[in-house]
Amino acid sequence: MPERMPDFLIIGAAKCATTWLQRALQLSPEIAMPDAELHYFSRGYARGPAWYAAQLPAPAPGQLLGEKSNSYLTDPVAAERIRIACPDVRLVVQMRDPVARAYSDYCMLLRRGETDRDVWRWLDPEHMAQERFLHDGLYAHHLSRFFSLFPQDQILLLLYEEMCSGPGSQLARLADHIGCRAQLPGPPDGRVKDRNAPLVPLPLRRLLAPARPLLDRIRHRTPLRQLRDAVARPVNHPALPPRLAARMRAFYQSDVARLEGIMGRKLQLWQEGAEDACTGSAGDRPG
Repeated sequence: MPERMPDFLIIGAAKCATTWLQRALQLSPEIAMPDAELHYFSRGYARGPAWYAAQLPAPAPGQLLGEKSNSYLTDPVAAERIRIACPDVRLVVQMRDPVARAYSDYCMLLRRGETDRDVWRWLDPEHMAQERFLHDGLYAHHLSRFFSLFPQDQILLLLYEEMCSGPGSQLARLADHIGCRAQLPGPPDGRVKDRNAPLVPLPLRRLLAPARPLLDRIRHRTPLRQLRDAVARPVNHPALPPRLAARMRAFYQSDVARLEGIMGRKLQLWQEGAEDACTGSAGDRPG
């Protein structure tokens, strides 16, 4: 077991601006976090505790140690592994209208070339209820594993839409929950994982795939950045049809009701079906 386990974990949900949360936390001198999602307690557990320890930064005296891996929320065994390894860890979950979350996740994989433009094929609950895009948004279902193993006060539930409308107050809640004494810096500028950003065409990305380890190390250098900007093109994502969105919202209705019971509040901002409180589209960051 590593000499020191994380003081806090951001465990999800995917496509709910958790990378934005991570960037905000990393701006604080009181916090140490790795840049990468380690997925240790989910799909990387076989690598062992020594591997996990080697991936975590060595915190300075007085620093809090954290990690973010969105797969922890939805992995069926991650909660138990976390409880065994670090029973006192503070857990953070940021959630988003599950319909918008599923559509955003679909758009991300479309950009990667892992889905096609038939949005009904990927998001229709009649056929895809147990698959990634829809199943990952069943927040109450996934949270039940954590609430059965951890005290309620160790789990902070945040809403993406409220981080958009009031980032300062939400970051203050986050700081208080993890034990960060100083006020977290203001929200980072710029969009994180912008689905509307121009993209290198898929055939060229596939051609360059063998060289990715080298290219990733130099991707921010001016010549390579200029070359990328020259060949990148906007991605035209298929719209989410209103009839499909309504089917998805009906699919999530009972789980959202369970989540309202957990949180002790109504989630009217989701029930009204606003696609994205931040940008009017399925974007990926607050601010």
